[in-house]
Amino acid sequence: MLLAIRAIISHMPAPTNERQALERERHELPAHVANYQRELDATPQENRERRERLAWQIRRVKKRMAEFTRG
Repeated sequence: MLLAIRAIISHMPAPTNERQALERERHELPAHVANYQRELDATPQENRERRERLAWQIRRVKKRMAEFTRG
């Protein structure tokens, strides 16, 4: 059993530091906006609640992207 635990632990990725995590997030944010926009475009006008939620998510991600350019 101990050997199995060691095998699992040895294959776990090393934790990233805060700077690496922020860089990864900055890199992934444009893809999030694009995905939300595709979902919004594919959502019928009648589904107002879903469209509002997707629009809110787009605004939230864009606001986060702006934080990277200011900071």
